[in-house]
Amino acid sequence: STPTSPSASRNSEAAKAAARTTIELDPGQFDRLGIRLEPARLEPVGVEVRAVATVVADERRLAHVHTRVAGWVERLYVGATGEVVKAGQPVAALFSQELLASQNEFLAARRLQREIPASVVLEAARARLGVLGMGAAEIAALERDGQARRLVTIVAPRSGIVLRRGVTVGTAVDPSTELVTIADLSQVWVFAEVPDNAASQVRVGTPATLDFPGSGRPPIPAAVEFVYSTLTERSRALRV
Repeated sequence: STPTSPSASRNSEAAKAAARTTIELDPGQFDRLGIRLEPARLEPVGVEVRAVATVVADERRLAHVHTRVAGWVERLYVGATGEVVKAGQPVAALFSQELLASQNEFLAARRLQREIPASVVLEAARARLGVLGMGAAEIAALERDGQARRLVTIVAPRSGIVLRRGVTVGTAVDPSTELVTIADLSQVWVFAEVPDNAASQVRVGTPATLDFPGSGRPPIPAAVEFVYSTLTERSRALRV
């Protein structure tokens, strides 16, 4: 092959440039030909991934309310699922033979304390009431009134929405029975099902936009905080 000299290469480029012809077009011709002009600029090229998402309660903001003693539900202060409750609000009132007996033991130990100061028996009886679910205010009222309470009140440990009510009036319960489930929905998780062919485009920190067309609200900016290690078996999608 014959090498091309730099001067010959420049002459060839000049010849090509000379062969070009400048054409002037008016705006109407631009529109008819579909020509658009844009200044050249540097921009990141991203791939938009659309996925169906589900809003669920934050597992760290759930509270499962149980009783610490066996008994029966005699009053239920939560009317229905979806009801709003406040922390400390009564949820249910239970009758428990075990707790009633423990209260009487505490009162007996308190009467005995008049004869034996700083009775260890009294402190043990007080601790037992706390273990069985009576709060400090209820124990103080018991000590003040000197009368055992037939019903013990179960209160909500946190504010939120009642997601599930597992009992009704008259239900026999024990420590394994879930009375209600309360969820604080002030912060929630949104799980998106990303198609497997787009899984490589998504990682922790990837910006996202949550769009709820039926809500009438503008899109909400967000970011990926967690990526599951496996694809879902049913839809073969990556859950993020």
